Amino acid sequence: MAAEPDFKGYVSDIGGPTANFRGPACDRQLTHGSCRNRQCLFPEPCPNLKVDHSEYLEILEKARKIPGVKKVFVRSGIRYDYVLADRKSPFLRDLCRHHVSGRLKVAPEHVSPGVLDLMGKPRPEVYEKFRKTFESVVRAQGLKQFLVPYLISSHPGSTLADAIRLAEYLRDTGTRPEQVQDFYPVPGTLSTAMYHTGMHPLTGETVYVPRSREEKSLQRALLQYYLPENRRLVQKALKRAGRPDLMGSGPRALVPEAGPEKKKQYRRKAAE
Repeated sequence: MAAEPDFKGYVSDIGGPTANFRGPACDRQLTHGSCRNRQCLFPEPCPNLKVDHSEYLEILEKARKIPGVKKVFVRSGIRYDYVLADRKSPFLRDLCRHHVSGRLKVAPEHVSPGVLDLMGKPRPEVYEKFRKTFESVVRAQGLKQFLVPYLISSHPGSTLADAIRLAEYLRDTGTRPEQVQDFYPVPGTLSTAMYHTGMHPLTGETVYVPRSREEKSLQRALLQYYLPENRRLVQKALKRAGRPDLMGSGPRALVPEAGPEKKKQYRRKAAE
C-alpha cells in the first residue's frame, strides 16, 4: 500500500470484527475446539484463557514504521473485558498513543445485568472500570479522545424499565450515542433463538421479548432521549413505565414534562 502512488499515508484500520482478538483462546482449543459448556470471557474470564496482545502490538508497530505511513488507526471495535484481563501489557496505552483517531469503539451494548446476562456480556461494572481506565490513560498522555459505545435496544429480555435504566446511565455519564442499534434477529445466535421462542434455549427459562413496533420505537428513543424528535416517544415511554419523575426541568429529568394537551391524552387513556 505504501508503494502505491496515490497512497496518502493513512491506514484506516488494522483489525477485524474484534480488533484485539487474535489466535486461539487457549491450548485446548487447538485440539478440541470451543468448549460446549463455557465461554472464554463470560461470566468471568476462563482461567485457561491466553491473554496476550503482544503479537497485535508488534503488527501495529511494524505497520506504523513503514516508510510512507503517517498514521495507522484501529477503528474496529475492541473487546474491553479482554483488555482489562491483560494486566501487564501496554496495549491500551500504545493504542491510545498511536492508533486512535479521537474515538475508540467499544460495545457495552447495555447496562441492565439481566439483559447483559442474556447477551453473554460482562456486568456493567466491568465496562465502567474500563471507561475509567481509558480516561485515566488518555488524561496521563494529554490526549483528547473519547469512547464510542455501541448500544442495542429491544434485545430479548429488555423491558421498558431496562431501557430507562440505560437512558439514566447515559445521562449520568454524559454519554450521547450518535448511533444505536435496534435488535434484529441474526441466524445462528442464542439471541435469535430467544427472540423466536420467547425462552432461553439453554435453560428453558421464559424470556420477555419486545416485539411490537411501538415498544421497539420507545426503547430506541430512550437511548437518544436528548434528541428533540424523540421527546414525545420518551415522554410516552416514561409515562407507560410509571416514571414521570424523569420528566421536567430537574437535573435528573430526561425530557421536559408533557404539555397540558398531552397530559389530557394520558388521563383519558388511563381512564379507558
